Amino acid sequence: MRHKKTGRRLGRTTSHREAMVRNMVTSLFEHERIVTTTPKAKEVRKVADKMITLAKRGDLHAKRQALSFIRSRDVVSKLFGEIQEQFAERNGGYTRIIQTGTRRGDCAPMAILELVSYSEDLVEESDS
Repeated sequence: MRHKKTGRRLGRTTSHREAMVRNMVTSLFEHERIVTTTPKAKEVRKVADKMITLAKRGDLHAKRQALSFIRSRDVVSKLFGEIQEQFAERNGGYTRIIQTGTRRGDCAPMAILELVSYSEDLVEESDS
């Protein structure tokens, strides 16, 4: 029994799970929206909210803590620049999980994990 054990194992070893969450958080901040399974989205949401809280703090130590988790310097600079400004007045609840049904191959529950400030208009303007 896993009494008082937090977090989902997601059928992976610890190192694989940590690497996967790091990559997914990096992708979330880079693209502001990712499509994944529901359990993975719920785990990534926890870490992403903590990273945004670090960015809101904004000091050097917070930036170094973010760099120790997120491996891309470009994504960290975006986090401490654009994303920090978007959520400056917001107290938590920075991400949204939208259920999208099941995956065709294995019937896994799928979801879209996105930042609350995400909108299709911003993506279309930046692509043009």
